[in-house]
Amino acid sequence: MYETILVPTDGSDPANRAVEHALALADEYDAQIDLLYCVETFRYGEPALSSTEIVLDELEDRGQDLLTDLAERADNYGTEVSTCLCHGRPWEEILARAEDVDADLIVIGYQGQSHTRDQRIGSTAERVVRTADRPVLTA
Repeated sequence: MYETILVPTDGSDPANRAVEHALALADEYDAQIDLLYCVETFRYGEPALSSTEIVLDELEDRGQDLLTDLAERADNYGTEVSTCLCHGRPWEEILARAEDVDADLIVIGYQGQSHTRDQRIGSTAERVVRTADRPVLTA
């Protein structure tokens, strides 16, 4: 049923739940996991000033560390995994990555780190659910 499952992450608790769901699905369907971390450059702009560049470098380092840790966790399950770190608007990058890897399913946390209201879906998850041309599971 599933061959490639895209899992965007920001390290939040809901994103971690999404990873766990995706790993279980990948194990059940012998699917590959594609992990995505997006540095939200639209919040800061592309680096032109040294302070912005420092912030973006820190976000990239955090994202790469997170992807490495999650890839190791997937590897422990025996799941084939690929990773991608990108820049842009997360919901746009998620949809583009889903197209690029021909994902059969997107598994995403219902809200991310920047979300401040409990029990409400975050803006990134909402946009992905609303605009994706493939199934989306929120966790």
